[in-house]
Amino acid sequence: MRGAEEMRAFVARRAFGLVPTMGYLHEGHLSLVRRAREECAAVVVSIFVNPLQFGPGEDFGRYPRDPKRDAALAKEAGADALFMPEVVELYPEGFATEVRLRGVEDVLEGAARPGHFAGVATVLAKLLNIVGPERMYMGQKDAQQAFLVGHMIRDLNFPTRLVVCPTVREPDGLAMSSRNAYLGEEERIAATAIPRALFAARDAGSTEPEALEETVREALTSEPLIALEYVSANDAATLGPVEPKTGEILLSLAARVGKTRLIDNVVTKR
Repeated sequence: MRGAEEMRAFVARRAFGLVPTMGYLHEGHLSLVRRAREECAAVVVSIFVNPLQFGPGEDFGRYPRDPKRDAALAKEAGADALFMPEVVELYPEGFATEVRLRGVEDVLEGAARPGHFAGVATVLAKLLNIVGPERMYMGQKDAQQAFLVGHMIRDLNFPTRLVVCPTVREPDGLAMSSRNAYLGEEERIAATAIPRALFAARDAGSTEPEALEETVREALTSEPLIALEYVSANDAATLGPVEPKTGEILLSLAARVGKTRLIDNVVTKR
């Protein structure tokens, strides 16, 4: 099922959940589909590699794509329908609208990738309008994205509940990501230092932002294939600075393993 009109006709008949993805599905995506299957009468999985959220020189052209494989995996996990629009359908000639979240989109990943979250918010606003789900399912690995989308849903009065599910990890701790497919053998081994560093900081006992961040930096300096872009400890409820009233801390990072850029995070109690 590809067209917007077909999708509207489908969703008009039943209450359902939406799992938005960029495809090349892995167990992290499929866990969202299964969660939606448990909670909803019907489940739609969208697959769309969104050009608006890729900056100049990023990997839009080579982002892994395998729609036939994705369709089979989504169906097996419990999806009732796939929405796989073409770029021209979502962004027709003359398209000139974007959704911005002032302040929220400019920190952490937003500071590292200017314009990225405007692309994310714009495409998800369109998907919510086309599909109109009662629930939408996203993963904790993309914590800032989930925060931003929840903010947008509230601000624009979308009648959708956002459900954020735990990060799914490989047996060695690496967060599942479509971009893991880029990693060579040595890089894949090196990448496991990322979750180890985050877990070490979380389990060290300190809840001071500077101490959490420094533990991650020190843990990653011994891995020559990893170049840390940023690590930041923020109030998980606001993404602002950690304050005395902060209940949970989001410790997040971005790092390059060779040429592959990966993100990850953990949440710890204040």
